[in-house]
Amino acid sequence: MVVGMEQRERPVVETRVAVVGAGYAGLTAALELTDAGVDTVVLEASDRVGGRTLSELRPSGVRVDHGGQWVGPTQHRLRALAARFGCATFPTWETGRHLEVWHDGTRVGYAGAAPATGPGIPEYERITALLDRLAGTVDVDSPWQTPRFAEFDGHSAEGFFRSETGDEDALRRLALAVQGVWCAEPSEISLFHVLFYIASAGGYEQLMETRDCAQDSRFTEGADGPARAVAAALGDRVRLGVPVRAIRQCAAGVELSTDRGLVRAERAVLAVPPTAVHRIAFDPVLPAARRGWIGHSPMGRVAKVHAVYRRPFWRAAGSSGIATLYGDHPVGVVFDNSPEDGRHGVLVAFVYGDRLTRWAALDPDARRASVLAALVAAAGPEAAEPDDYTEKVWPQQEWTTGGYECFVTPGGWTGHGRQGWREPVGRLHWAGTETASVWNGYIDGAVSSGERAAAEVAEALAARAVAAPGPAAPGIMSSRHEQHR
Repeated sequence: MVVGMEQRERPVVETRVAVVGAGYAGLTAALELTDAGVDTVVLEASDRVGGRTLSELRPSGVRVDHGGQWVGPTQHRLRALAARFGCATFPTWETGRHLEVWHDGTRVGYAGAAPATGPGIPEYERITALLDRLAGTVDVDSPWQTPRFAEFDGHSAEGFFRSETGDEDALRRLALAVQGVWCAEPSEISLFHVLFYIASAGGYEQLMETRDCAQDSRFTEGADGPARAVAAALGDRVRLGVPVRAIRQCAAGVELSTDRGLVRAERAVLAVPPTAVHRIAFDPVLPAARRGWIGHSPMGRVAKVHAVYRRPFWRAAGSSGIATLYGDHPVGVVFDNSPEDGRHGVLVAFVYGDRLTRWAALDPDARRASVLAALVAAAGPEAAEPDDYTEKVWPQQEWTTGGYECFVTPGGWTGHGRQGWREPVGRLHWAGTETASVWNGYIDGAVSSGERAAAEVAEALAARAVAAPGPAAPGIMSSRHEQHR
């Protein structure tokens, strides 16, 4: 065989737009473009759609969400997408008394959004109110226009917290809040990113609470249900098991090299986490700002562990199943994740940040025993004997390598945000929840980012058509997908 012949004979797909990633961002971008009559192909490395959402029907018949799972009333884009495809939701269970388990054995039961009294409460409430006030100054569309932008981005969240208080219990509360939302330690994350994130959600309480907030409701058929419905509507435009290895930009468009051949398009949308971009070779190389942004955007560290029981026994005891645990437990937060009909009981335990790193290094039996011990502390002795037990350690997942989202380290926004956050690079456009201005880091943010990227692409395509009317450029022709419109 002539050298190079194998490369030349690889199958070629030609389309107007190639979307890399079939999570909510990529699927939304493809849906928007397809609705507008733009021929689009979606390339997904894994064997499923949904990205950082993943539901599984367990042998018990219970469906569990291993990834992102909640939707709140102000998450309008996700709710609209779900409504379009008839994906139902139900309220998160929160009836009964919640529990705090402290490092010294103290147990604090409470009703409502938060305990009225308890270790560190006054200082915690003062500092979170301050975070809300500072977040109110953030420009979520042009973050670099925020007053005191460089000052905030020059500090870690931990540095800020410790400059405000010496109350160790308040600091423990603040640390668990950071771990729970960003799956990172306060020492790792930029204070500005915390403020930006709070602003994008509409306030600190929106991030933390359940009813009418981010954890308000769940999807009856799993949080990846709307994603699966979009993929079904897109049909064979979605290609699974097709990792993109290289992207080359040229005068005619973009060429994407995959394990199954080449894809040629006028433009591409990259709808993958910043860390996943490292796995793609670019020609020409990405600008320094984009590479710097990626370097300052590590993926969070989190595991979700589900324990399934014959019934939600804690409800009969007057407990909500919601607990926060401080101290040596690997688990930071517990929720009642039972199905809507309540015929089985499910507790979900979250392992975050440094706790995850230590816990994931244990053997499977030790991991299970430590989580069940935490569930016993949260829900009582019956929690020691689940009928089913399953773990999802997100840093060990091949294509996502973490969750729920990337966070930004100190200096990342000031050093690289203006050109690196979501500024197009030639014919490449960026989507993904990390690029959202509203509900950044959430499924809703992924949806809005897909909408924004699709609008950018449509505008660019329209501008090219006006500038150069006539047939498409050689190699950038409509594909066989025309038959579906």
